[in-house]
Order: sequence, then C-alpha cells, then structure tokens
Amino acid sequence: MALTRTPVVSGWFTETAADGGFRLLGTRCSACTAVFFPREDAYCRNPQCPGGGELAELPLSPRGRVWSYTDGRYRPPAPYVSDPAAPWEPYTLVAVELEAEGMVVLGQAVPGVGVADLAVGMEVEVVGGVLNEDADAGTAWTTWQFKPVGGDA
Repeated sequence: MALTRTPVVSGWFTETAADGGFRLLGTRCSACTAVFFPREDAYCRNPQCPGGGELAELPLSPRGRVWSYTDGRYRPPAPYVSDPAAPWEPYTLVAVELEAEGMVVLGQAVPGVGVADLAVGMEVEVVGGVLNEDADAGTAWTTWQFKPVGGDA
C-alpha cells in the first residue's frame, strides 16, 4: 500500500515549487522586507519595522552553506514519540545559512550523511525527506533535509 505524504507542519514547505523542486516557505514583510522562517502570518516580528506592511509567502533559497553541524546520539525524552524497543539510529543536524536570505535554518541531513561528511562552508541544498512512516495510518510524515551539493547520499 502506498503511503500518503503528509507534511509534519503544514505551510512550512512545498514539494511542488514553481521551479519543480522542494522549497521551504517563509514570509516577507512588505514594510521592512524582513524575512521569517518559520513563516509568520500574524505580524512582523522585526522590532525596527515601521508597521503597516503585509506578510507575503516567500519560497526560500533552495541552497545554502553549512554554518554548523552536530550529531544526535541520544533518544529524545517524552513527550517525543520514540519506540523504546527499536534500536536508536543517530542522525546529523545541520545549521544552514540560506543563500539569498542570509538566515540560518536548522534541519537534519539526508540519511547516510554524517558529521564526517560535512564541513563549515560546504554548499548544501534543501530536499524533501521522510521523518516517520505510519503504515497503520497509511502516512509518510515529510519534512525538509539538507543534502551536500554534488553528494551521492
């Protein structure tokens, strides 16, 4: 049975961007041009904003450079969902400075990419990934991940 792809957080990314790729979705204030991710739909969070602007959805840069990285080698505590009977699989977290916006976004690296495969300043791209699958519900929970540009992982 094919699993239905469902975003872990609705409105934070799209897998069908106009350019055909995966993109994170932020918002930009028309009054001060500040860009936000996660998106902001209520008000501009920039304390220097003169106010009166509209918040418009903005597809963020598909590429950026590694700003920092680390590995997650522990099982998260409750209330996070984690099957204690399943073996724990370490994962790699990457902080990426997006190309055009200059903001840093945190996410997991694609499976198979570890800290030994990364370096500060390395170019990466944002891609779609699966955070968790629930076969009983028929759902694959999707999120964003970072992949080294030109990497085979």
